[in-house]
Amino acid sequence: MLDIKYIRENSDIVKKAAENKLIQVDIDRLLEIDLLLRNKNQELDTLREERNKLSSSIPTLVDPEKKNTIEYVRTLKDKISALESEVAPLKEEFDNLMYEVPGVPFEEVPIGKTDEDNVEIKRVGKIPTFDFEIKDHVDLAESLDLVDIPRGVKVAGSRSYYLKNEAVLLEMALCRYVVDKLVKKGFTPMTVPTLVKEAPMYGTSYFPGGRDQAYAVTEDELYLVGTSEVALVSYHSNETFESEAELPKMYCGYSSCYRREAGTYGKDTRGLYRVHQFTKIEQVIMCKADFDEQYRLHDFLLNNAEEILQDLKIPYRVVKVCTGDMGIGQVRKHDIEAWMPSRGKYSETHSCSSFNDFQARRSNIKYKDQDGNTKYCYTLNNTAIASPRILIPLLELYQNADGSVNIPEVLVPYMGGMTKIEKKK
Repeated sequence: MLDIKYIRENSDIVKKAAENKLIQVDIDRLLEIDLLLRNKNQELDTLREERNKLSSSIPTLVDPEKKNTIEYVRTLKDKISALESEVAPLKEEFDNLMYEVPGVPFEEVPIGKTDEDNVEIKRVGKIPTFDFEIKDHVDLAESLDLVDIPRGVKVAGSRSYYLKNEAVLLEMALCRYVVDKLVKKGFTPMTVPTLVKEAPMYGTSYFPGGRDQAYAVTEDELYLVGTSEVALVSYHSNETFESEAELPKMYCGYSSCYRREAGTYGKDTRGLYRVHQFTKIEQVIMCKADFDEQYRLHDFLLNNAEEILQDLKIPYRVVKVCTGDMGIGQVRKHDIEAWMPSRGKYSETHSCSSFNDFQARRSNIKYKDQDGNTKYCYTLNNTAIASPRILIPLLELYQNADGSVNIPEVLVPYMGGMTKIEKKK
């Protein structure tokens, strides 16, 4: 969330950010409540101070002054109680509004409403041509006995699937290759809880706005995460790093992820592009509150994902994400879109985001700078790899005329030397 002081001093900027992000929030009402709360809390502080001072003096007094003072203290307590009753609903409304206030995008962020307004900044790799009629990833995977969607639907409903045989090995190979790559770059590998409490979902800004996308285990008041980012950022919630020398913290989280895909009925229903359960490795960084460092680390995260696609020889493009396609807390965002032949276009496989201190304020993650001042950290994240979506370009781009699929060279060592997936005899 934003600092309320910043909102007071820059209300027009915040209102414009909300408008550009297509977020409905009443900033004027927030500021009105803020002023009411400050006045009432100041009055409460004055009454409490007077009550405490008089209460401590009572043992030294004698009647009738003692009796009168006791009676007066009772009236003060009644006034305090009445004021606290007024403050409680105002504080609840204030907190709810604060959770709806968006982060302010950088000036470089294009203004737009949907992903159609995202701005391409580069393309890498040549889109291949085939001298045979290609199959999409579903036909390929079914013919090679790599996936079973009908039985997935039978067991778990729509957008469900089974990976089988070499597809399982391929997913494992991808994940291990990516983890090895990130560990060499200084990331700490982690497996994380995928069932979390409500607080981490609020802390990472997936709640309240994204509540409809999360699976809830209501009996235990837990939620299935859509990314290990939730658990990785929350790993340091309510903590203060004693020195900025401890930063940046760089984590790569390996986990299953879950998403309800609410609002996507009838969209991307064929195949493995939009599913309810997937495996993902996420990059997360916490750094000191420095715009230049955050900018550099954002590009570092983006470059890591680009390197992975380059190693896999998958053509891709990078886009600047527009305001309307950003999350509530994001201030700078790039998507990487891989070329998927069956879709005839580039489609999103990675999202790289910077948040300033938006998540850290919600999650209460701080550090002490060189002067001993306590500040909120900045946070960033980016996908490293997500499966089965990445299997779409891998299978389709590496297919052969006979229906077999080559293994990307970089993954051959992780596949036990296997170089090709062929039909079972």
